[in-house]
Amino acid sequence: MLSFFEASLTQLSIHRVGNKALDEHYILSEQPLTLQDELLQKLLMQYFLTPFEKVNEVYRLSHNSGERELNELYHFVHLFFEGELDFHSMSQQVTKHLYESSSHPKIKAGEVYVVQFEEVQLEGERLRGVGIFKSETKETYLKVYPEHGAFKVDYEEEAINIHKLDKGCLIVDTEKEEGYKVLAVDQTNRQNEAVYWKDDFMQVTVRNDSFHQTGNLMQVCKAFVNEKLEEAFEMEKADKIDLLNRSAAYFKEKEVFQLDEFTEEVLGNPAAITMFRDYKANFEEMHDLTIGDGFEISGQAVKKESKIFKSILKLDKNFHVYIHGKREYIEKGFDEERGKHFYKLYFDQES
Repeated sequence: MLSFFEASLTQLSIHRVGNKALDEHYILSEQPLTLQDELLQKLLMQYFLTPFEKVNEVYRLSHNSGERELNELYHFVHLFFEGELDFHSMSQQVTKHLYESSSHPKIKAGEVYVVQFEEVQLEGERLRGVGIFKSETKETYLKVYPEHGAFKVDYEEEAINIHKLDKGCLIVDTEKEEGYKVLAVDQTNRQNEAVYWKDDFMQVTVRNDSFHQTGNLMQVCKAFVNEKLEEAFEMEKADKIDLLNRSAAYFKEKEVFQLDEFTEEVLGNPAAITMFRDYKANFEEMHDLTIGDGFEISGQAVKKESKIFKSILKLDKNFHVYIHGKREYIEKGFDEERGKHFYKLYFDQES
């Protein structure tokens, strides 16, 4: 999703935020940090941007009122991108906003890094971006080094592991009318206090593009086959796998998803089609999203979600049968003499 092979870090300001609920304060630096060491720049680039290489979700900055301009993060970053606010002043305002969002008593204090990047590549475009990162977790490191024909051991406390970014977001200067393209990571909290990063500080919503519509619809298909159909009809395992294979094949072979076409080609059964439409509607309501009845199919999403469409028929602990198609070439039966079930497979040649 994100590539920073040719990217550069052009400006960096570091501040610190405490927990407002605990009467901890924020500390703002007076000026940006000047980086002379090229190795340090590379390490910081690795620390800040590597976690985003595996991020697929693209967000938009938004506001629950519907007025995006009321989103403080959008407001200050937008002023910077438009040249109406200098970088360091923007970083100070963003840090103050983060402090105001840190009202849960379990939120940890930490350093805030606001960074300007050039030439970051996202979805084929090379653009500038603003990154906001927070380090909350500190570690102790051992240092071993030679001295006078022997080795010495020392340590450094309260150090940062550059392979473990706690929180971060990257706002890329494109599609400002929709709330920019935004990537986000939060690798420290999974409890209620974690929502402050995306919900309170960033106020983002998932971009409902072809990638997400494709991925969401494929998840609906898998859940429908494994849960609803199995509950409503008596289906053999091979039949379920065949249906999942046909669903996956539809997304791989087509360029555009059409609900009527999909249900006729893959499901066929009128009762199953009605159940699928109801299941899709309930899924949308439960997850507060909208999946269109027609949209362009994202090849990237198909590649990602195809991993969940397992085509393995597991028989006790003795056999695993991989089924890729041709359901009519598989027969299931029961051997009365042995008292065991069996599958009969038809094929032209083995390899």
